[in-house]
Amino acid sequence: MPDAGRRDRPEGLGSPLGRLRQLAEDTPAHRDRYVDLLRAVAILTVVVGHWVTSAVTVTDGRLGGVNALYVVPWAQWATWLFQVMPVFFLVGGYANTASLDEHRRSGGTATAWVQSRALRLLRPTAVFVVVLVVGYAAALALGADARVARTSVWLAGIALWFLVVYLAVVALAPTCIDWQRRWGAGAILTLVALVAAGDVARVVTGSDVPATGSYVVGWLAVHQLGVAWRDGVLTRTRRPASVLAGGGLGTAAVLVAWGPYGVTMVGAAPPPDLGNADPPTLALLALAASQTGVVLLLSPVITPWLERLRVWMVVVALNAVILTIFLWHMVPVVIAGVTLMGSGLFPQPEVGSGEWFALRVPWLLVLAVLLTLLVAVLARFETSTGRRREGTAHPVAVGAGVVACVAALAGLGVTGTEGVLPPVAGLPVGELVLFGTGLTVLARADGSRPWPRRDPSRRGG
Repeated sequence: MPDAGRRDRPEGLGSPLGRLRQLAEDTPAHRDRYVDLLRAVAILTVVVGHWVTSAVTVTDGRLGGVNALYVVPWAQWATWLFQVMPVFFLVGGYANTASLDEHRRSGGTATAWVQSRALRLLRPTAVFVVVLVVGYAAALALGADARVARTSVWLAGIALWFLVVYLAVVALAPTCIDWQRRWGAGAILTLVALVAAGDVARVVTGSDVPATGSYVVGWLAVHQLGVAWRDGVLTRTRRPASVLAGGGLGTAAVLVAWGPYGVTMVGAAPPPDLGNADPPTLALLALAASQTGVVLLLSPVITPWLERLRVWMVVVALNAVILTIFLWHMVPVVIAGVTLMGSGLFPQPEVGSGEWFALRVPWLLVLAVLLTLLVAVLARFETSTGRRREGTAHPVAVGAGVVACVAALAGLGVTGTEGVLPPVAGLPVGELVLFGTGLTVLARADGSRPWPRRDPSRRGG
């Protein structure tokens, strides 16, 4: 009988929920579950923050957009709570150190580790980039307003800047981890000094160009705090956490109050103040230090809670698809903006008004449903992986592949659709070719064929 047959099988083992439960139960005892939680919380906070502040508008029948951060005065102070990318890079430093150490213990090389780590990021990103460009081309072919189409694709592709920076950080991680273990705090202080020099150059020249390196150097400094956390430097006593939490916040407040830095920790600041995120400044690094201290102080409180199976299952599920969530989270804004706002089906009160904030609730629900559908379809590109890399990757090939991919994504991230290289029929063909070439070189750097396979046990980490 069907019921009897069902009872003969391990309960729920064949269902997605059953497999998820098995993964959660099989979690190694040495895994730091708190790190996985922080990663998920950081990305989800970014997603919700973008959804709340991205206001699609319709003016004279034309779609447009407004960032609520520049309309609601108190929103700039709120960014001190919702600027959580430092937490993600902190967690990245911890996870990358743990992963690299394990890889080396198993006989792998740092080059093979960079190759494997980069491919995990780039395979789902390749799908995302192709869909964006094809969607843009289709919109133009169907007679869509070119300005609206460019704006929509730029908005949907807002996550690309993060991939550019994080890929660079991953490529530099083995060298910087070893550097920090030799020089201790001197490594982090050197990176902080370079960011400070960039800030001075911005003030003197009135241009952000001299501080371009701070995009990598600044986030690498936060990454190195994660290395120190993993190595136990920050957790031998509670004092480092307390000093970072209080000292970082106090320093950030002083820099903003008496320095050239703007209040907002996200996006641009009104001139002549320096924006703190594009590129990172000393003020943002101070806030990152404060967040690091708070994270460390909360660890003994939250970690026991993660031993609960149902709680941990949620964390495991989110980490398995966290890159897919981040890459695609602004696509629902474009879809809902065109279909609901563009058609007049969704009300359009004044941005920042009480009614506007009240309508954020159904707006968020619509976006959450759309993103859930997208993740259900596209998550397989993240949960698939190539064969295990055993340490034979060629350093020159890996380096060239990463540089090409970073350059291509940087070009797309700056313009959204047209690229930095000369476009072909208005499309970033040059960037696509560069990205495809870099990805192929990177995947073949160890002589293997890069066809992905399903890996049901892969979780974020």
